[in-house]
Amino acid sequence: MTATTPTLSSQYDPTTTESKWQKYWEEKEVFKANPEGKGEPYCIVIPPPNVTGSLHMGHAFESSLIDVLTRYHRMIGCNTLWLPGTDHASIAVSAILDNRLKKEGKSRHDLGREEYLRQAWQWKEESGNTIVNQLRRLGVSVDWTRERFTMDEGLSHAVKTAFVQLYEEGLIYHGNYLVNWCPASQSAVSDLEVENKEVDGHLWHFRYPLTDGSGYVEVATTRPETMLGDTAVAVNPNDDHYRHLLGKTVTLPIMRREIPIIADELVDPEFGTGCVKVTPAHDPNDFAMGQRHNLPFINIMNKDGTLNENAGEFIGQDRFVARKNVVKRLEEEGVLVKVEDYHHNVPYSDRGKVPVEPLLSTQWFVKIEPLAQKALSFLDEQDSPHYVPERWKKVYRDWLVKIKDWCISRQLWWGHQIPAWYVVSETAGEVRDDTPFVVAYNEKEAKEKARAKYGDNIQLEQDPDVLDTWFSSGLWPFSTMGWPEETADLKTYYPTSTLVAGFDIIFFWVARMTMMAGHFTNQMPFKDVYIHGLVLDENGQKMSKSKGNGIDPLLMIDKYGADALRYTLIKKVAGAGQDISFDYNRKTDESPSVEASRNFANKLWNAARFVMMNLDGKTPQQLGEPKQESLELSDKWILSRFNQIVGQTREYIEAYGLGEAAKGLYDFIWGDFCDWYIELVKSRLWQKDNSTSRQVAQQTLAYVLEGILKLLHPFMPHITEEIWQTLTQTNEEVLALQNYPEPIANAIDPELEQDFELLIGVIRTLRNLRAEAGVKPGVEITAILQTESNAESRILHEGATYIRDLAKVENLTVTKTLAKDPGQVIASVFATVQVLIPLTGIVDIDLLRSKLEKNLAKVEAEVKSLTGRLSNPGFVNKAPAEVVRGARDALAEAQKAAEILGDRLQRLK
Repeated sequence: MTATTPTLSSQYDPTTTESKWQKYWEEKEVFKANPEGKGEPYCIVIPPPNVTGSLHMGHAFESSLIDVLTRYHRMIGCNTLWLPGTDHASIAVSAILDNRLKKEGKSRHDLGREEYLRQAWQWKEESGNTIVNQLRRLGVSVDWTRERFTMDEGLSHAVKTAFVQLYEEGLIYHGNYLVNWCPASQSAVSDLEVENKEVDGHLWHFRYPLTDGSGYVEVATTRPETMLGDTAVAVNPNDDHYRHLLGKTVTLPIMRREIPIIADELVDPEFGTGCVKVTPAHDPNDFAMGQRHNLPFINIMNKDGTLNENAGEFIGQDRFVARKNVVKRLEEEGVLVKVEDYHHNVPYSDRGKVPVEPLLSTQWFVKIEPLAQKALSFLDEQDSPHYVPERWKKVYRDWLVKIKDWCISRQLWWGHQIPAWYVVSETAGEVRDDTPFVVAYNEKEAKEKARAKYGDNIQLEQDPDVLDTWFSSGLWPFSTMGWPEETADLKTYYPTSTLVAGFDIIFFWVARMTMMAGHFTNQMPFKDVYIHGLVLDENGQKMSKSKGNGIDPLLMIDKYGADALRYTLIKKVAGAGQDISFDYNRKTDESPSVEASRNFANKLWNAARFVMMNLDGKTPQQLGEPKQESLELSDKWILSRFNQIVGQTREYIEAYGLGEAAKGLYDFIWGDFCDWYIELVKSRLWQKDNSTSRQVAQQTLAYVLEGILKLLHPFMPHITEEIWQTLTQTNEEVLALQNYPEPIANAIDPELEQDFELLIGVIRTLRNLRAEAGVKPGVEITAILQTESNAESRILHEGATYIRDLAKVENLTVTKTLAKDPGQVIASVFATVQVLIPLTGIVDIDLLRSKLEKNLAKVEAEVKSLTGRLSNPGFVNKAPAEVVRGARDALAEAQKAAEILGDRLQRLK
């Protein structure tokens, strides 16, 4: 894979380079972890993407962040593992299969469970690796030999073990409770899988007549169809307005059912009429009241969202059709009082995209409070896990305090089937609410348990439901390491080092992992939780499928390369946890930011190519490191800057300041190394004899270039690997496994760096003055540098050669005072150095004067316009503060420009 000669092609081709190194790293198992290896363990488990997914910009962002951390820790000598894998995504896969069957006029029940699961596994094998292969294109340094799937054999073993253990400890229970029901997927969903949406609906008011004929009570609801299941009307016990009605009954319209008026403190007497209908089987608050007052629980809803036999004449109607018909009947009966427009929140199923229905259903639940308390203890007593940024710690803690029991059963077939068997022989071969059951690891164990309790003549039927996907995901950090077995991976890499995740998954996943890990391993599953922000679109909006504003990362990779995309995403992070905006032109499918990162890659490529062309075919190792006593001023400067950036980059990465680290490297590589140091040493490289000065320049160039490639490698792995292989001409070694640079303290010279800022500033000023005066590029000039500062004078004398070379100066004078009138000049000031270029004989003075007069007139017109605006009280008092501030800044800038132009014109007289 390595080049035989130290030459790079004239143009960088990311497509060829990236696919080449991705294939090489994987085939050679470069990133395969060894639990017996040396170094402090550093482990990250991938947040497993859904097996149904395709790579989106959020995945690309998160994976890029993780890869920087992983590659960095591998290069500083840690025993590193980044473990990949995917989640089986019960609801999403089921939706794909069910929709396919629906088009064929079939359902999963027509196929039967065995055939349905066979097709599901077939789909997984054919289409389930899409996102994994897309992740490969990012160049992620995962250990593909350890790739896991939440339904593979090992993880299924862990899931069953965890369920049985929790049940035997009394932390999993089975019962008939109110759950969030998704009619679209026909499954229970957790509170976290529900999204509240603001909708414009209605509030229907109607009357329930008192059974004794003495009057009525008025109630209001946003779901009038649920009145068919009402079993009481409630008022506040302290509400004098209704106290006389307590103990009486009302007759439920349509159903003609007599129901009591009860008193409950949950009722807010200030809300509405102060009287509420109670539907225990279809509302969480009513459910609690129903339990307190021993009310009947009447379920009127089928699992597909249609009404059942308890709904009387509305049986079989869809819930929304029934809503209209119930309102119509109430109006016919003369009990509909009014209908109000009502803006309110409606809970929607995140997966099914339909309003959820609170439904009374027999489900499996985790008793969450004991698990949450243990996680809280770790947080409060040990700050474990540690959150970056710190503000997310409170969000995580508040959720652990407010958490409710977790409904873990889902009415699907794809997933981990619940390891519980009903002893149907005890209930005439049917599964009923009162059918006894046994929980066991497998059917053999279930039979043994059932026979011990119910005799030999038993018939078992396994619970058809599967576990919530998040149950297996909650075990991910340790189940992937081999738990419940004591494996070498578990011993070495657990608990893991860092979890990298978005803030929107703290509740879904992070908290469930900490609760599960605390219970089963008595440790938190990771030391740090690094919470990143969102990737927003070009308008600062969250990307989503519903909005259709997503940006395909693969399109960016095809156009600009994976390294360019990765670097863009990371460099944009201004502080851990901050959202980033991705600039994008949807008409051309172009991104200026990613294009800038590609240009940065090209800059590095061309610089490396120039360096290698001037090393006489030698590698950095053959050239040797530059010796301190032979270094010239520019060598000392670049080595000081290099070691500064080494220390800075390491500090930033260790503190999760990845964006800051990327920006610092960009400025150093593009500015200090490419734009300045290479230019400063060109004259030494082109010396005909192999002088010491030339050799030291070669050594320094090679040394710093190799160091740059190592520093940049975690951020842009492909291009740095390619250049490094060519530069070093190694055999069977990879940059990814080299040592990350460490700063050499005695090479850092802050005073010298400050001196060089003056030299660079003066050179830049001379170049700008040449351009403004219209001096042709090849013409050498006379330059006068006047300063009263002894320190500045010393620096300018020491750097005189650099000023001459880079500003094309033939005659250079550094002076404290101007001995005589320099004549017609163009001048500027940097620091306290006055920079002058005599113009006689090198430019057309009249033409330059005319140009400056035109520019001055234009600037003076702008000053007049801005002064007028800022003198207008109407503008100053009414315009937005930032607009006024912008106008004042523009005026100050224009006035300064007018002053400079006026001074230059004066010097041309």
